[in-house]
Amino acid sequence: MKKILYSDNFQTQYRYTLTEAKGKHFDPEFKPELTPQEMLKLGVFGGAYFIGVDGLIPSDLPRSWFKGVKLSTTRDKQGDLNYFGLPASQPLKVWQQKGWIYIDDPHGWFQWYCRYYMGRRLLGEDQRQIKRWKAFRRHAGQIKKNCKKGDITCRCKQRQALLHWGYDSRKI
Repeated sequence: MKKILYSDNFQTQYRYTLTEAKGKHFDPEFKPELTPQEMLKLGVFGGAYFIGVDGLIPSDLPRSWFKGVKLSTTRDKQGDLNYFGLPASQPLKVWQQKGWIYIDDPHGWFQWYCRYYMGRRLLGEDQRQIKRWKAFRRHAGQIKKNCKKGDITCRCKQRQALLHWGYDSRKI
């Protein structure tokens, strides 16, 4: 087990323990198609997911994940830094208002996924986030129903949103 100290502008001293090997031993119902590093390299969240974190790279995540990733200190309202070149997410404030944010992951689902991938496990919270992830795949069904296979220009906003949740919408 490895203990991690994480601090940013939102929380000054959050500690957690990695109890699993990196990228291993996921819940059998949780099968993301992309790793956090792959998601970042593709272009998600307008390059500004971790706004508020000193230097934009959270201290608990590998710096190598961010090599070659286009980051922004402001929210990219045009979506230029996203894979599909358009905005497809709501501001953090909306997530907070809807109660989607777990206190120890103040940046939301993707921060939870990064830490889960690294080996952190939280009984209860993991199940909640995996349930949310599973529910989001309905968007893949809508793309399959309404788009020709391989046409990545169809329903780009939904495809970008799927990338935000670890689904590789380029394969649909």
